Amino acid sequence: MSMPENGRTSEATELVYLPEPSWLPALVALGLTLVLVGLAAWWVYSVIGGALVLIGATRWLRSNRDAIARLPREQQIVSAPLKPRN
Repeated sequence: MSMPENGRTSEATELVYLPEPSWLPALVALGLTLVLVGLAAWWVYSVIGGALVLIGATRWLRSNRDAIARLPREQQIVSAPLKPRN
């Protein structure tokens, strides 16, 4: 790929959507860890871990559903598709 004469690249033609940072995956992982520890140590750890998993997974899935609902339904293609290389 060569650089344009003015040294600047053209503007992006597609939008990239990233999820917002969240502690919910870490909360679910902590809950799963407590469930496993509770199986070997004390059942109370499993109960606490199970509650953390349920709360964290529910909130995580709801936040993902809300983020997906905010995405545009269609993107307009403003550039030609790339030609295959021979």
